[in-house]
Amino acid sequence: MLREITARDLAAWLADSGKQQPLLLDVREDWEVQLASIAGSLHIPMSLIPLRMSELPDEQPIVTVCHHGVRSYQVGLYLANAGFEQVLSLQGGVDAWASEVDPAMAHY
Repeated sequence: MLREITARDLAAWLADSGKQQPLLLDVREDWEVQLASIAGSLHIPMSLIPLRMSELPDEQPIVTVCHHGVRSYQVGLYLANAGFEQVLSLQGGVDAWASEVDPAMAHY
């Protein structure tokens, strides 16, 4: 089972400069990222994760992000099974982020 983080809790974490900051891993498709994304995210589409896993840090927490939280959860499980120890999935994805944290972000 993979831990999830709410949009509000992630926003608080990102705002806390005293905590080690997570890598936000956006696993959506290119067209989705063009519509809406969380600033500072690394974009690697879900289908490319197995090929590009070496780009991910071992010692930094990773928060996986997608549209509603389904793909990010699957990618998070994949990464956890591959040995990444600090992986969380953004519950509700960018849709929750737009609703709860950044109302200026586009909904799609």
